[in-house]
Amino acid sequence: MKTDTSGARVVRYAEAPLPTNRGDVRVVVYRETSDGRAIESKEHVAVVIGRPEHGTSPVLVRAHSECLTSEVLGSLKCDCREQLDAALDRMVDEGEGVLLYLRQEGRGIGLGNKIRAYKLQADGADTIEANHQLGFETDLRTYDVAAGMLHDLGIARVRLMTNNPEKIQGLEEFGIQVERREPIEIEANEHSADYLQTKKRQMGHFLDRFMTD
Repeated sequence: MKTDTSGARVVRYAEAPLPTNRGDVRVVVYRETSDGRAIESKEHVAVVIGRPEHGTSPVLVRAHSECLTSEVLGSLKCDCREQLDAALDRMVDEGEGVLLYLRQEGRGIGLGNKIRAYKLQADGADTIEANHQLGFETDLRTYDVAAGMLHDLGIARVRLMTNNPEKIQGLEEFGIQVERREPIEIEANEHSADYLQTKKRQMGHFLDRFMTD
């Protein structure tokens, strides 16, 4: 059963136009709420390209979880930075879209624990085993906040750029209609191949183009 949160758990806190190397975008900052009060430490960002809320077709959307290690430090262990760039490039090419930048580092375990997991991976664990050894579930991310952001932006029907079936389910549970999945596959490198294989085999991600069994 789908539940329409109509923007629950987030409030629009700030917005402004922003010139970027891809052109002008609109940045909208949301804060999570607790007991009706905005939580300053829980801020998420919507990057809005064009005026997608005025259209009648499903909007191109990417729900993207923060990844400091790849997006800032240039880590080769995952494909997060390349997915971020590919999503923004496609939205610019199409003239509209929304990228939701969610502060859910390390599948929701936070940066410090993500680095601890990296140490376990260096000792032979895969990404899921490392999380379990630290006492966490495989993936702690949720998508109620993402749905709330979309509701606030006036968007209820989307073409979702993802390889992750849980993102589709997560948005639909909170009243967002995912009319089509748009693949966003990045070619594996020698450091990310095992990471991507684990996501495909153990988490059910739709990864076929660059993966071999």
